[in-house]
Amino acid sequence: QVQLVESGGGSVQAGGSLRLSCAVSGSIHSTYSMAWFRQAPGKEREGVASFDHDGSTRYADSVKGRFTISKDNAKNTLYLQMNSLKPEDTAMYYCAAVLGWLGSWSLIGSKYDYWGQGTQVTVSS
Repeated sequence: QVQLVESGGGSVQAGGSLRLSCAVSGSIHSTYSMAWFRQAPGKEREGVASFDHDGSTRYADSVKGRFTISKDNAKNTLYLQMNSLKPEDTAMYYCAAVLGWLGSWSLIGSKYDYWGQGTQVTVSS
């Protein structure tokens, strides 16, 4: 069983930065692919950034150049560095994991088996 626990959310002004963390526990290893998703009230869940187990990364167009996904295998932690935050980035952010490689499907939420409880990010103008 895999457990994911997000942290690092908060309230910031536009232009600010936050770093989200997703602590992973359980029987997970390097062949898992992981990703960050977000969901704002009244909107569909959106794939933000993914980290395939082969090390490749993908980003939603809306966050390219501002967000960076990374992973520390020694700490079993997935990160999302968010810079130049905008009010439209306000959402609940979730990390997710699945065994295997997803490739071009890595930003599709239905492909993931394990989810954290989420951490709220609020960006004010």
